[in-house]
Amino acid sequence: MRLDSTDLEILRVLQNNARITNRELAATVGIAASTCLDRVNRMRENGVILGYRLQVAPEALGRPIQAFLTIRAQHRRELLTALAEHIRSQPETRALYHLAGRDDFLVLVAAESVADLQRLVIDELTGRPEINQVQTTLVFQEWEGGPLLPPDGQR
Repeated sequence: MRLDSTDLEILRVLQNNARITNRELAATVGIAASTCLDRVNRMRENGVILGYRLQVAPEALGRPIQAFLTIRAQHRRELLTALAEHIRSQPETRALYHLAGRDDFLVLVAAESVADLQRLVIDELTGRPEINQVQTTLVFQEWEGGPLLPPDGQR
């Protein structure tokens, strides 16, 4: 799907405020509300807009300890698929990435305490036979990036 400058402006506004009404979005972008709705629906149907989600502060839910876990595992598809499902099923898991390079997975977790993080790593991860190594890196602070825009010169 080719995105024009109006589509990109719609995406920029929505990425900064997904709760904006269609009428407000249309006014901000400078197009009719019906045209705006058509463009948003077209981008959703074509997989440009993947969805809208609520972000909750982990500490508000009693999970103030965040960490990145890098995991090295046996690299066989049937093992990796089952491992990914296991990691995703853990209530501490916020995001999971399958990687190329030295590590096989990167996991962002939010735990209730250091003891809870230790339990997750030891009992739920390093105890699995397909995992060779887990490295834990604590998160001190998190910043969100700005809207994702195409590289210069691309539409």
